[in-house]
Amino acid sequence: MHGHDWDATDAAGPAPGGTFARPEGHRLVPFATALLQGDGLILHWSEDAEALLGYSTDEAVGSYAAHLLTDETDRPEVLALFARIMTGSGWTGVFPVRHRDGHKVDLEFRTYPIAGPAGTLLLLATASDTRALHAVEADLAVLDGVFARSPIGMAVYDTDLRFVRLNESLARMNGVPVAAHLGRRISAVLPGINTAEIEQTMRQVLKTGKPVVDARSHGRVPGDPRRDRAWSASYFRLEDSTGRVFGVCSSIIDVTERFQAEARAARAQERLSTIAEATARIGTTLDLQRTAEELIEAVVPRFADFATVDLLEPVVRGSEPSAIPTDRTITLRAVAVGESYESGLSHAVDVIGETSEYAPDRSYTQCLRSGKPLLRAHVDEEVLRGLVASEDRVAPGIAAGIHSYMLVPITARGMVLGGSEFIRMRNPEPFTDADVALAEELVARTALALDNARLYRRERETALTLQRSLLPQEVNRTLGLEIAYRYLPSSVVSEVGGDWFDVVPLSCGRVALVVGDVMGHGIRAAATMGQLRTVARTLATLDMPPEQVLTRLDETASGIGEGQFATCICAVYDPLERTVQVASAGHLPPVWVGPDGIARRVDVPPGVPLGVGGVAFESIEFTLPEGGLVTLYTDGLVERRGEDLDAGIDKLARTLAGTGRTLEENCDAVVAALVTDGTEDDIAMIMARVLPLPADRIATLPLTGGGRVPGQARRFTRATLETWGLSALSDYAELLVSELVTNALLHADAPRRLRLFRDRVLTLEVSDAGGQTPQLRPFAEQDEGGRGMFLVSELAHRWGSRLTRDGKVVWAELEMPFGVS
Repeated sequence: MHGHDWDATDAAGPAPGGTFARPEGHRLVPFATALLQGDGLILHWSEDAEALLGYSTDEAVGSYAAHLLTDETDRPEVLALFARIMTGSGWTGVFPVRHRDGHKVDLEFRTYPIAGPAGTLLLLATASDTRALHAVEADLAVLDGVFARSPIGMAVYDTDLRFVRLNESLARMNGVPVAAHLGRRISAVLPGINTAEIEQTMRQVLKTGKPVVDARSHGRVPGDPRRDRAWSASYFRLEDSTGRVFGVCSSIIDVTERFQAEARAARAQERLSTIAEATARIGTTLDLQRTAEELIEAVVPRFADFATVDLLEPVVRGSEPSAIPTDRTITLRAVAVGESYESGLSHAVDVIGETSEYAPDRSYTQCLRSGKPLLRAHVDEEVLRGLVASEDRVAPGIAAGIHSYMLVPITARGMVLGGSEFIRMRNPEPFTDADVALAEELVARTALALDNARLYRRERETALTLQRSLLPQEVNRTLGLEIAYRYLPSSVVSEVGGDWFDVVPLSCGRVALVVGDVMGHGIRAAATMGQLRTVARTLATLDMPPEQVLTRLDETASGIGEGQFATCICAVYDPLERTVQVASAGHLPPVWVGPDGIARRVDVPPGVPLGVGGVAFESIEFTLPEGGLVTLYTDGLVERRGEDLDAGIDKLARTLAGTGRTLEENCDAVVAALVTDGTEDDIAMIMARVLPLPADRIATLPLTGGGRVPGQARRFTRATLETWGLSALSDYAELLVSELVTNALLHADAPRRLRLFRDRVLTLEVSDAGGQTPQLRPFAEQDEGGRGMFLVSELAHRWGSRLTRDGKVVWAELEMPFGVS
């Protein structure tokens, strides 16, 4: 027994009433033991006895207890008490004992007479310090009081996580009596809460010894089976001074109200976050469909499992929507659909672009007519039947698991534009009034963006219609020249631009190619473009050279209004001479490609933009050989943000270089190489290629021989027209040629050449060395002359003159007979 300390209350397992028993070897206070002979000689002295009284085993064993532990005054009483004990059945009480250092220690004794070897009588004595016992008793009383009276739920679990002890507060919290907890695990007592998570936390505490504070649990307990509750628990490990682990202790607080408040705050924060993200996402473009898609992306999957946007048919067209009728069906077009997972529901709704009709008594129609949201928190087959457009959509909707539905009218400026549906299937929570408020906020933002997109589409269509009406509706065929063109409106800028091009047929088979670009965008730019194009076309038909056309255009631009500037390039091609005369007003240089396939820039004096005013323009002339190609274009084709303009022009030249492609193929190649998605400016481009001039469409007669020239010209004209099958025009043509040649003989140095040109009309032209253009002047009946040009004006379909480098050309046109080309 030497060295063994024991407690008479030691036992295994829990004490009655759920008291957690102290295992063997666990010391609450020092517990001394000693064994004495019948004469008081000490035979055994424990370690706790040494700790209590200071005497070592060697000092105590073999000494008489009365002499070792008492002084002379107490010794008689001790000896008398010892004698009574040895003749009786034991004694229990408190007696002061002398410590080795001399002070007195009050010990509580228990003595037990026992039989020793050979029948000798021995005495076993146990003792504890009364002060230590009283302290332990006080601590236990305090702990029991706290455990029993604490409003906080408290529990003790063994190493198998079974309840060993719990207080009434926890029992009331769970709605289960204390006795029904003991010996059972949480999962058996409270199956309606997240027990797996709780037990995992306790196992971690048992394993690591690290306490866990504010571990959340949630669910429903038997005491409140219809309401979700939440608790905050703290766990710590129970162990003795030697580190032996006995279990886990927990303290539990009901935090349902705080949990609900936090949940409400979290939902509010989520709504604010959704609104903030949607605000940044919705309305980034002025495209109806993209705006609708942005709403879908903002709500799926964080708010709804499935969502749609449908717009009234007039809205899709850009028109003003009318009020929802009370007696007629309404037609809506699917604009956007989105889902968070493959539910199969997308097969039961309209494909994007398709339309559905809703009768006036349908829930959908009534909702749009009222302008108020429609909420069906819980959806079954009967409810769904009243929502869908047709009966065949009910079964797929039920199969997909629809359980909550919401429809919000899309309303802007007091007009209903359409409706947006929100559906939950996998998300178990039904839509609430708070969800309706959030959906209304998101849809309102979308409605504003959709209405802006609708107005933009209408304005853009109006502007584009105006712009297209101002551009050439048909490019007339030109003899000796093949022409192709491209016009591409900007796909990024929200308004139309002022780029334009024109192909103007001129006299004598010539053609003017004009390309211009009004600075800026919008209706004003398009209107300015229309004015400049009209003036340019008129000026060109007056046989003005390109530099004079630009000078007059500059005056026109200056008179339109302040800040209206434009660049322009004008080129006149003469198919008979194969020459190009070109002038520029701040425009980019043309690119031409020779028959050898080499591309070059045309070095045109750059000039200043139209509208600057007061600056002269210059033109140059170059020959474009047969097979040669020239390209005029606006800056939208070659200008890219962050890139040098010359690099774009060089890329255009490289694309045009080479031979073997048709003119249309060249246009396509240029667009493919230089035009990317999202061009920021309009693009106008004309390509012209020189073709061989048919020999049977032109006839030339040098005019020499003085007074015999008119007769030569008449005979040449009649013979040529007979060859061309135009004898019906011979009389008029002879008379016109005669007057033109005679006029040149009388008023110019000398006629030089007669040329007949057959294209859309029959052109008769006479060139001479004079620099004065013929004029119609009044004449009297008695005047012998002055009637020549008047006769020309009366007989010709059209007539005119133009100056050349070495004189002038006077021409007249006759319309071709019907059916002759």
